[in-house]
Amino acid sequence: MTRLRVALARWYAQFAKKRLDRDFDEELATHLDLLTEENLKRGLPAEQARQAALAKLGGMVPAKELHRETRGMPALDSFLQDIRYTFRTLRRDAGFCAVAVLILGLGIGANTAIFSVVHALLFRPLPFRDPARLAWIANTEAPGGGLSAVTSRVANFQDWQRLNQSFEGLTAYFAFSDYGSYTLIGIGEPERLSGFSVAQNFFDLLGVQPRIGRGFVDEECKWNGRKAAILSHSLWERRFGADSGIVGRSITLNDQSTVVVGVLPQSFDFASVFSPGARVDVLLPFPIAPETDRWGNTLAVIGRLKPGVTVEKAQAEFDLINQQLRQAHPERWTFGAKLTGLQEQISGRFRRGLLVLLAAVGVVLLIACANLSNLLLARAASRRKEIAVRTALGAGLSRLIRQMLTESTVISGCGAALGLLLAFAATRALAGARAISIPLLQTVQVDGTALLFTLIVAVSTGLLFGIVPALQISGWDVHDALKDSSRGSSDGKRRTWIRGALVVAEVALACVLLVGAGLLLRSFQRLLDVDPGFQPSRAAVWRIEPGQRYSTRARRTTFYTELVGAVEAVPGVESAGVTDALPLSRNRSWGVWAKGVTYPPGQNPIAFPRIVDPGYVKTMRIPLRAGRDFTAHDTAESEKVVLINETMARRLWPGQDPLGQIALIDGERRVVGVVGNVRHSSLEQEAGLEMYLPVTQSGTGSVELVVRTKLPPESLASSVRAALKSIDPNLPTSDFQTLEQLVDRAVSPRRFLMLLLGGFALLALVLASLGIYGVVSYSVNQRTQEIGIRMALGASTSAVRLSVIRETVGLAAAGILLGMVGAWGVARLLGSLLFGIPPTDPVTFGAMMVLLASVAVMAGYLPARRASRIDPMSALRAG
Repeated sequence: MTRLRVALARWYAQFAKKRLDRDFDEELATHLDLLTEENLKRGLPAEQARQAALAKLGGMVPAKELHRETRGMPALDSFLQDIRYTFRTLRRDAGFCAVAVLILGLGIGANTAIFSVVHALLFRPLPFRDPARLAWIANTEAPGGGLSAVTSRVANFQDWQRLNQSFEGLTAYFAFSDYGSYTLIGIGEPERLSGFSVAQNFFDLLGVQPRIGRGFVDEECKWNGRKAAILSHSLWERRFGADSGIVGRSITLNDQSTVVVGVLPQSFDFASVFSPGARVDVLLPFPIAPETDRWGNTLAVIGRLKPGVTVEKAQAEFDLINQQLRQAHPERWTFGAKLTGLQEQISGRFRRGLLVLLAAVGVVLLIACANLSNLLLARAASRRKEIAVRTALGAGLSRLIRQMLTESTVISGCGAALGLLLAFAATRALAGARAISIPLLQTVQVDGTALLFTLIVAVSTGLLFGIVPALQISGWDVHDALKDSSRGSSDGKRRTWIRGALVVAEVALACVLLVGAGLLLRSFQRLLDVDPGFQPSRAAVWRIEPGQRYSTRARRTTFYTELVGAVEAVPGVESAGVTDALPLSRNRSWGVWAKGVTYPPGQNPIAFPRIVDPGYVKTMRIPLRAGRDFTAHDTAESEKVVLINETMARRLWPGQDPLGQIALIDGERRVVGVVGNVRHSSLEQEAGLEMYLPVTQSGTGSVELVVRTKLPPESLASSVRAALKSIDPNLPTSDFQTLEQLVDRAVSPRRFLMLLLGGFALLALVLASLGIYGVVSYSVNQRTQEIGIRMALGASTSAVRLSVIRETVGLAAAGILLGMVGAWGVARLLGSLLFGIPPTDPVTFGAMMVLLASVAVMAGYLPARRASRIDPMSALRAG
């Protein structure tokens, strides 16, 4: 222990001596600079001035000489000296350093965060084995819309498995799994779980290995086979405390004993890949059987290509297979196959929007670089004497440029460190945002690739905003710089165009971003102005899973009636109703015909069906256009009836009264009412054919209970939960959402893009205004003597103010003109992302032009006001 203390003491003594030596050397360097500057001012040549300064210090300067610069110095020592000098310089100018680091931190942090999003969605391989060989196989020949138009029948899936030679294997999952839910009871409070059903080989084909346990086996994948489930990693941790002993135990789902056979790995989140914006707690086996084939188009199909086989080659083979199948089985529903890479299928539709965001955040960083270049130019002007002294002491131009670039790179590195902290926070917030329906968003993180990207951006940014100030020192004259140059205008006038050009570039780039953000904002407003066909305000939704206790249609109907009655008795509740599918969420399609009408092959009408009770239409505020709503008299024993929307009425019975007509759906149904159109697929798409069937005459499993209140829904949530518990104590009641949240989730991708681009545009506007202010303010300082003379000769304060504002308007006008040209081209690229407005919307272009011009004038007004208050006598004395 004594030896250790002695060693530590010696080390500290050596460290302290080095620190004192370094401080002493720095002190000597400062004295040497000052003495050399004084000698140069007296007219001595540079070498004599330096030798005289050294002589005056009396030999105190070490033999290596403090300011020998790079001549004979090893590269590493020279680099370390530059770094030490940089930190010493920045410490003396802490205010400038803090502002620069903050600007760069915001710019680099935003770039890193958006790059992480783009990388996760577009470039990072999917979390599967050899994901480049995975393909998505969608139906192409089912008319109509919704999932039924792109999913496939079980029989087609089996034929493809049997006949194709392009794939190692095919698998599938039940695309309509979210029509059901699973109530977990027996372990704490009842909880509603969401789950998807997958084919037996689903995990093997994707290359996903359960964290613990196994996948599904044959006995579990038969019709009415043994009940089994695989838990998601999050549910396993949250509900079962990450207990590895859960495998092999039984849990109760929908009143049925279900064996837990495995737990998914944390790296595989089914929802983030295949059902964005949702939560998937369990995966269950889906039987590939004749019974499920009768359900129609229900399967989402995935295949693994054989090595060397391309998607195009597999597409050609499937076209031939489908042609042969149609000839052999003409009685089947029409079907086809369109093959795309799985990565492209999952995130391809977001590609353009994400690349727009990446370009936008890059533009913000360019504006920040231009701003910092202007700041460094102003700072360099104040360091002219320092640079001149270093030149006199023997520093070459390359050394001075390298020192300037070292300073800018160090500042950029500090900004990158701050930006990484901001990017970590931003990506964590995005990854936890379940309300945004964008695939793979939950996997966003600042990984090694993002760190490398940040490093490249930091170095590039430091060189970019530092190169102009570094190069502008090449024209300085040492003797002029060392003279009393308080006016400092000669060099400033020669290089004013550089600062002005940087500001024009800032304004032009900000203009492009503002127009792009304005177009998306106007488009989003148009989208929100669309009438969805129902009233989302003051309405909430609870998901209800009756379970096996209500196995018959009659018992379920009674259960729903009691449930609605109990909720409607809650004070503050106006009405309640149930449906098997809400708008803007799930969309299946069924064939429908007008009785007595023959349609050409492939042109049979397809409608979106909704199974509802008598209170649903009233609760949703869907207008009744003609006829009547469902009533308690529409029972399983009465005549089958249907409500249709206006579009379906015009399509099936053009020019006729649809009331009383017979529609062929699941048998004959009489039309008893016509309701207004509801945008079931999305707010962007016009309403298609829609029909409503009474729950008493059509079977359904899980339902959505819609409750309309006179008060904010959150204030009645506890009372509604108590009413639900009074009907069935095992009902999970904690999970509910408002209809407004449903609409928000439907437009969340557009809102995500609009908010981010709008934020970048606002940041660009602020940076551009700061750039204008800085340049005009610097110009006023440089022209102080000139302005004083003009005022002494009789120029009015308003004339001085106007001249400064005229300079501001000139810079802004040049930038706006260039920016509008660029914005016109960018708007064309944004065309596919817009809704309800043209890419060249004159209102947006005009408004952004006025906004940018107004901000520019405001940024120039403060320097103009200061210029008009200059005292002529003080300015002349200073000159």
